[in-house]
Parts: sequence; C-alpha cells; structure tokens
Amino acid sequence: MSTSTLIAIIVPVVVVLIAIAAGLWLVSRRRHLRERFGPEYDRTVQDEGGRLAAERELRAREQRHEKLDIKELPPARRTQYAEEWQGVQERFVDRPEGAVAQADELVTRLMRERGYPTDGFGEQVRDLSVEHGSTLEHYRAAHAVNARSSEGQATTEELRGAMVHYRALFQELLGDQGGR
Repeated sequence: MSTSTLIAIIVPVVVVLIAIAAGLWLVSRRRHLRERFGPEYDRTVQDEGGRLAAERELRAREQRHEKLDIKELPPARRTQYAEEWQGVQERFVDRPEGAVAQADELVTRLMRERGYPTDGFGEQVRDLSVEHGSTLEHYRAAHAVNARSSEGQATTEELRGAMVHYRALFQELLGDQGGR
C-alpha cells in the first residue's frame, strides 16, 4: 500500500475517533450537570434559551461555588438552629406572616453561617443551586409568598405552604454537613 493510501485511510479514521471522543465527553459533561443540578438544569436551559448557554452558566456556578468556604456547623449550633426553627413554627399559629418572615431570616442566617453569600435572592439561588438544586423550587416558592405577604397579599394557606417550603431547604442546609 502506498503512503497516500494509508494517509487517506488513517486520517478519516482519526477524525471519526476524535468526533466520537468529543461527543462522549459532551454527553458525559451534560449528564454530570443534569445530575448535579437536578430540576435546576432544565429551568436554566429555559431561562438561558438553550443548552449551551445554560451549561456555560451552570459551569460558572460550579466554579464560583468551588471558591466558597462552605463549612460544617458544630453540633451545638445545629441544635440551636433546630430549636429556633421549632420556635418559628410554633409562632406560625398566632402570627403566620411574622413566622414566614422569620423563617426567611433564619434560612438566610443559616446560609451565611455555613459560608454562602447572602447578598441578594438571585445570588443566593445561584450559589445554592450547585449543591441544593433539588430544593430550590421550595426556596423560590417560599420567597415569592414571603414577598406577597409583606404586601398583605398572601393567604394563610399560602403562608402555611411557604413554611413547608422553607423547612425543606432549612433541613437540607442543616443536615448537609460536609456533603461537598
């Protein structure tokens, strides 16, 4: 066989192998993001207008998250937070609006003590999405009810639902010690 014939055979084979490797790498990376972010992956695809933009955004969130100093709470602090949460739930009976606002404050304080930035709701969601993507919809729903409640627009049933939603994230943040 001549050299040109070998080259004509080898080059296309190498190109096909490179294409297959690149495809497998993209599928693997997409699977990683889908598993890590859960429902947040699909939401980000919709918000960003496509998979490539969404995956770029999610990778940026991962990179930002790697720079955060997320830490475990000592058992005594975890117990204090759990007791505070119990008190917030008990106050719900007499003051549902106030209890929902306190639940939001308690979750934010827990986030801050764990090492999450708490500069604004959008940033909180982005930072939480890396490790808590499965409970973000709870947080969004609770936050929306809390905002309506501060304007006197939320029903008692919506406020009860907000407490359930806040509790889901609270328990995950409190129980996710060293889960990185």
